[in-house]
Amino acid sequence: MNVVEDLGAKVSYLAVALGTRVYDVDSAPVGVVEHVLADERADILHGIVVAPPEPGSHRFAHREQIADLYERGVVLSVPGAEMHEPGEDTPAREVEATGDDPVQVGLRRAWEWLSQPR
Repeated sequence: MNVVEDLGAKVSYLAVALGTRVYDVDSAPVGVVEHVLADERADILHGIVVAPPEPGSHRFAHREQIADLYERGVVLSVPGAEMHEPGEDTPAREVEATGDDPVQVGLRRAWEWLSQPR
């Protein structure tokens, strides 16, 4: 890992703070944590919604794309370009939650979270 700054100790997804910096596999910054998608009752991390550093569309990193979670950073196991874009036009919007591909379920949940009024 070539991340320049000290990211601190490894943490659980439950301890990842909003605004935590996200880095891709090459240590390039890709944004900050906007939301952690998880089923806390079942103790399952689905992924994270990442807000880009400049205005643009959010991205979704599925749990299989997350290498490590730290106090001050999230490190992905893929290049930033491989993160998914949750959107109305994605197949994730249409999948059922039970028994489907976990990436598609995570994308659907990310889209539902993003599309909720705040």
